[in-house]
Amino acid sequence: MKTNGNNIKPDWTGGTPQTRDFFFALLCGILFFLSFPRFGFGVIAWIALVPLFVALNNVSSLSRALLLGWTAGMAAYIGMLYWIAHVVVNYGYLPLVLGVILTILLAGYLSVYFALFAAGIVYFRGRVPLYLAAPVLWICLEHLKSGLFTGFPWENLGYSQFSNLLFIQMADITGVPGLSFLIVLLNVAFFTLLRERSKKSLALALAVFLIWSGVYAYGAMRIREIRQSMGNARSMDVSLIQGNIEQAVKWIQDFQTETIRIYEELSLRGAKAPGTLIVWPETAVPFNFQEPGVLRARVRQLPSQTKSWLLFGSVSYAAAPAGTDYFNSAFLLSPGGDLAGKYDKVHLVPYGEYVPLRTLFPFVSSLASGIGDFAAGKGYFPLRMDEKKIGVLICYEGILPQAARRYKNAAADVLVNITNDAWFGRTSAPYQHLSMSVFRAVETRLCLARAANTGISALVDPTGRILAQTKLFERDAVTGRIPLMQTPTLYARYGDWFVWAGFIGLAGLFLWSLTRRKRNVRR
Repeated sequence: MKTNGNNIKPDWTGGTPQTRDFFFALLCGILFFLSFPRFGFGVIAWIALVPLFVALNNVSSLSRALLLGWTAGMAAYIGMLYWIAHVVVNYGYLPLVLGVILTILLAGYLSVYFALFAAGIVYFRGRVPLYLAAPVLWICLEHLKSGLFTGFPWENLGYSQFSNLLFIQMADITGVPGLSFLIVLLNVAFFTLLRERSKKSLALALAVFLIWSGVYAYGAMRIREIRQSMGNARSMDVSLIQGNIEQAVKWIQDFQTETIRIYEELSLRGAKAPGTLIVWPETAVPFNFQEPGVLRARVRQLPSQTKSWLLFGSVSYAAAPAGTDYFNSAFLLSPGGDLAGKYDKVHLVPYGEYVPLRTLFPFVSSLASGIGDFAAGKGYFPLRMDEKKIGVLICYEGILPQAARRYKNAAADVLVNITNDAWFGRTSAPYQHLSMSVFRAVETRLCLARAANTGISALVDPTGRILAQTKLFERDAVTGRIPLMQTPTLYARYGDWFVWAGFIGLAGLFLWSLTRRKRNVRR
């Protein structure tokens, strides 16, 4: 075959390198975002990286590997995070063009990690087996993505399996990184079998499938054990109230009375037994609860009417040396209507709840005029319901494993996630948000009660099974009885030990590659 006068030898995949490689890189990105909700075809994740390995198969240039990896990342993250434009345009009041640009910029930044992964694969080729290099490199880069610049752990690879109960049980040992590791490892096995069918490749693939089968066996055993413990555990009634209050009218003073009426009506319907924990979503109370008034009195009266506990979100404030600090808070009222506890959100969302670099770049404030400016809370301290302890996660904190772990280690009996996902509209974001929250239950072996303003509200048991959930943008109340567990987990105690082992392993692989390179030079 001739192209531009040069004889090009087709490789094992066939086709011409240039267009073929970019096609496979794009295919990788498309398969990647199809693995997550709203599409939610989690099974696709097991082969999503194979096209990228194919694209990199004959690439020797690190710059070209970076480009192919970045291409795959852009396809993946634009498809996964398109809802960012919806949020900043509709609620940040930015022009559509600027909203699209910001989405592309975020996708571009996240794609850097894809690019580094691809470059690492090419760098280690011939020096370190792909079975070792690929999964270790992936979880290390994923951890950096989750932590750098306040972190963005949104839909790390392991989250794609949220509905696969048997598989996700290993999260109580390794957390989500262990799942990501195994998914990449299986992708390598499929690629190796596709590339060659030697006895060695077949043996290695068989070893991977045995590990994969072992994870499933562990999942079956763990589910059986946890459900037996659930049957013997204390329990509590929970009622999740989904008010479905439109974001456009939520803060209008004339609509505040109607908002409280809606929550009162749903709460009276949902609280069927004394001692129920009634949960309203993030900022469900659209006024300053700390200030006396008729609406505040009505909120305080509800627990007395239902003989239940009431947890709700509201903005709060406190005096500070420089003036007044405002917080995104959760209030807990006792059955007598008294304040039993208050939690201030610790992990704030940049350009959502505060504006970074405001003093250095004043123009940022004008670009983000619709964004609040909150102060961070002091720490993750459980709220007390008599002898019970509640770990409260506000909005974004539901996707942070470290927050749930701290509550677990503080002897929390249940996790409660309150959120307002109205910002997302009818995009894939509410489904993605829920899928990540599910893992907090598995990692800690605590029930998760999730109340969202417009959905999706859900009750999740300690195995990650969704017991009940609402539909999106429907006014509803979900009531259920949940067990209060105190089952220790390796992940809750030691955190991301698996990732730190990965970093040590990556350093070892790098030193190994240098040794192999020196040997090759001597030859």
